[in-house]
Amino acid sequence: MKTTNAGGTVINQPKSREAVKPAVDKPAPSKSAAKSSQIYVDGKFYAEGEAKVSVFDHGLLYGDGIFEGIRFYNGRVFRLEEHLERLWDSARSICLKIPMSQRAMTEALLETIRQNDLRDGYIRLVVTRGVGNLGLNPEQCKTPSVIIITAQIALYSEEMYRKGLTVVTVATRRTNPSALNPAVKSLNYLNNVMARIEANQANADEALMLNDEGNVAECTADNVFIVKHGQIFTPPITAGALRGITRSVVFEIAAETGIKVVEADITRHDVFVADEAFLTGTAAEIIPLIKADGREIGTGKPGPITTRMIARFRELTRETGTPIYS
Repeated sequence: MKTTNAGGTVINQPKSREAVKPAVDKPAPSKSAAKSSQIYVDGKFYAEGEAKVSVFDHGLLYGDGIFEGIRFYNGRVFRLEEHLERLWDSARSICLKIPMSQRAMTEALLETIRQNDLRDGYIRLVVTRGVGNLGLNPEQCKTPSVIIITAQIALYSEEMYRKGLTVVTVATRRTNPSALNPAVKSLNYLNNVMARIEANQANADEALMLNDEGNVAECTADNVFIVKHGQIFTPPITAGALRGITRSVVFEIAAETGIKVVEADITRHDVFVADEAFLTGTAAEIIPLIKADGREIGTGKPGPITTRMIARFRELTRETGTPIYS
């Protein structure tokens, strides 16, 4: 196969990528380079300023590729198997062959964290269609590229987890599954970005996105849950919601505590009159939602079920996951 080194030169690489052998490209020593994070690109590690992709990569030109956002806590990667399973599902859906096995991908991801000497943080795992020509035909792209980035992340302040978020319903509708299924975590997030712009313009913390039927689908990067009369409700996947990993954890916590979770179509009215509401996502974790379109939800403060969900979720992140340094 061919890949591109840090200087942009196309070089030959061995065809097999099963074994991950860290090969850190070290530029001339400098104060900034010493602090630079190491980024995995197609079997090698590069300093942050040296990690590059070709301008002819279809991930850049057309958003043709897939990704996962993954968290690690206390030296363990949270729900790694589930994330990789979803990545492979996304790949199959768009006819993209990931150029390594899940086992090799796991080791590459863990080694990227080790290279950066981190115990807590966020991973962005990207698979692009690879280098092609300026046409959009994916058959021109012979070798997909794998990129793994680690970073510290704090999507919201701790105060917002205590006090809750506000959302505004936006005009941008969630992409219809018959056009591009939201179950595919593709590199083309323009639908979400446009909704995020509307939320910014309205001075809201997040955007509530509806589907073509006018029901709630999800937010720009989060699944939506409401609580009514002691039960939890969330839109079904068929409404345009992503099958979120943190979403599935909520189902598990609810089962532990004897709380019923119902997947059902939800309207804006249902959100307005809910007793509680919260959002979930890998980056956001579980965070209270206390106001929608200027209307307070419940008491306008995080409710007891939401608080219980957050507490149990944080226990799970501290205690479970794939070990990084063992």
